Amino acid sequence: MNMLPHSLANRLLGPGWPGHLLALLAGALTTLGLAPFGLWPFSLLGIALLYLGLRALNPRQALLRGWLWGMGQFAGGVHWVYVSMHVHGDAPPLLAGLLTAGFVAGLALLVAGSAWLWARWLRPARAGWLSAGAFAGLWLLQEMFRSWFLTGFPWLHLGYAHTDSWLAGWAPLGGVWLLSLISVLVACLLAERQVWQRRSDALGAVTLLVVLWGGGWALQAIDWTRPAGEPLSVTLIQADVSQSRKWDPQHIDETLRRYRDLSYAAQPTDLMVWSETAVPVLLSQSLDFVQAIAGNLEQQGTTLITGIPVDDRAADGRLLIYNGIMVAGSQPGLYLKHKLVPFGEYVPLEDWLRGLIAFFDLPMSSFSRGGADQSPLHAAGYRLAPYICYEVVYPDFAARLAANSELLITISNDTWFGASIGPLQHLQMARMRALESGRWMIRGTNNGVTALIDHKGRISAELPQFRIDVLQGQVEPRQGLTPWLRWGSLPVLLLALALLSAGWLGRRQQQ
Repeated sequence: MNMLPHSLANRLLGPGWPGHLLALLAGALTTLGLAPFGLWPFSLLGIALLYLGLRALNPRQALLRGWLWGMGQFAGGVHWVYVSMHVHGDAPPLLAGLLTAGFVAGLALLVAGSAWLWARWLRPARAGWLSAGAFAGLWLLQEMFRSWFLTGFPWLHLGYAHTDSWLAGWAPLGGVWLLSLISVLVACLLAERQVWQRRSDALGAVTLLVVLWGGGWALQAIDWTRPAGEPLSVTLIQADVSQSRKWDPQHIDETLRRYRDLSYAAQPTDLMVWSETAVPVLLSQSLDFVQAIAGNLEQQGTTLITGIPVDDRAADGRLLIYNGIMVAGSQPGLYLKHKLVPFGEYVPLEDWLRGLIAFFDLPMSSFSRGGADQSPLHAAGYRLAPYICYEVVYPDFAARLAANSELLITISNDTWFGASIGPLQHLQMARMRALESGRWMIRGTNNGVTALIDHKGRISAELPQFRIDVLQGQVEPRQGLTPWLRWGSLPVLLLALALLSAGWLGRRQQQ
């Protein structure tokens, strides 16, 4: 924007609707930086335009501009929730559209709040290094807050845009949080006119950019973890069961036959993985079926791992149902999902919302929450950190499980989101978890993307979406802790707070 004539730049970035509409577009541009597009420069451009566009605004104007930027980001990046509401939740198009718009507008309020805080309390009177650093620190705190508030929605973090860029080398040190912080700092520095107008500041900025990008490139050559044993062979069954039939009693036998037949036809491997709730029958009713197949597979040296709903009784006699993943066979193990999807697996304000529309009565939307401190699964002589669907998008939660394992495994059912970009974004986040932890990940899904991901976050084998198929390959158990697994998000959080504090103190000195 510094290349534009001064009058045009003021019109596009100053107060008024041209600047607000540009913010809406800039927010949408960030989606192009993420999967499936992978055009990471657009994520830098989008955040740079927001940073420049907040410079001349009062707090009230900044609130609106931040909200519009957030509307662009979330409308462009998570519009796929409409598919689950309309196609699978039977909400009429108008109602599904309104619910999706409300969801997007609510998420955008978090960006609006950050913009207001920036304009009211943190924006320095004179732009420069402190301004860029403080904005990056504030942005990271906003992303972290969004991953926690009301159980969290840790989606569209800007750091994911660099899963395949040179900056990816920093992920084992500080996770996706560090990548977000670096990317926003880079975007703000590149857009900061005052930095580039002074020779000493410009030299410092060039040096920092070289360190960040060149350092990320160099760090990619480091193996933070080491092999823990011989590679394991793995079979993943992608059954492609449509969501409309998954819980239909008339089709359950067909679903179970499909998994059984695909499993028996596959070449023997160390592990066989079925997807999330692949067995659409409560554990108490389907245990004999699962164990019979597991026993047959065990005779050829294969351990079966499957998603399954697990039923139990509370002390007061209430029926509790969990979304579970089970190691079947002679040495069974269970993990019960802890991070539940709102409305898909539980209904907030259930007493008020149940029965209003079909979307609030989806099948299996009354799951109970598994414990926060569960042990890893054990299979084929190794510990597997289990994540069921949505759980893999929580960086700190995933790190705690990964630190006590040699392999990662995630099972999912992204059928809810059809042919949208949602499942591909989900895959990208799973890749980041493998990269952060320095561990291979087994990703089994109902209809894609089923994949094996190496300890550098690279896909070593995958199946196309929407196809009944079997994927076979190898994974390598690994041991040792990356800095991210050892220290978690605390160092990055402290760095963000330091940048924020420096900017706040600089603002006070300039007043």
